[in-house]
Amino acid sequence: MSNRSGSPVRTEQIHAALAALGAESPADPKKRPEGPQEEDRLRLLGGLLATTELEITAATRLTEEEEIEDVLETLLGWGDQVGTDPGLEVNVVTNRLQRTAVQISQPEEEELPPGREAAFAAVMTAVYTLGAQLHAERGDTEGTRRALSGAEEALIDILQGMHDLRVAIGDAAGPEDEAADD
Repeated sequence: MSNRSGSPVRTEQIHAALAALGAESPADPKKRPEGPQEEDRLRLLGGLLATTELEITAATRLTEEEEIEDVLETLLGWGDQVGTDPGLEVNVVTNRLQRTAVQISQPEEEELPPGREAAFAAVMTAVYTLGAQLHAERGDTEGTRRALSGAEEALIDILQGMHDLRVAIGDAAGPEDEAADD
């Protein structure tokens, strides 16, 4: 997939965009004294994405009711750039959701805390459900079934994570409490 112009953005352009925004380049200048190379492209795009998301976050903090309009204005700008192709829009949103799920699932410990696990499952439910809809629109019944199965499993994980979090705060009985009642 390329951008709307049909040609991929070059590494030099991404690096220049980061510099224009005053962001530090994620490509290590000590390793690359000659500047970013093509193999740095995805990392640079990630840095540009983070810079842009941080700018949007700073501009659209939801502390006042009227600030939702700022979020909507940002969304209109996003839509202007993506265009009217619903398949492309879903692909971009799915890609964003997958990145979000990976970010949520990067724990400091070995095991995810139950709230983060439930949040990861919620994002994956959206990914699978969007995928199921795309498969259905293409007439791919088997792909739709597989995606729906993934969404159902993720929904179960949401409920389990929510329950585990309730157990952790004492709002629900855990397995050891239930065993003691028997």
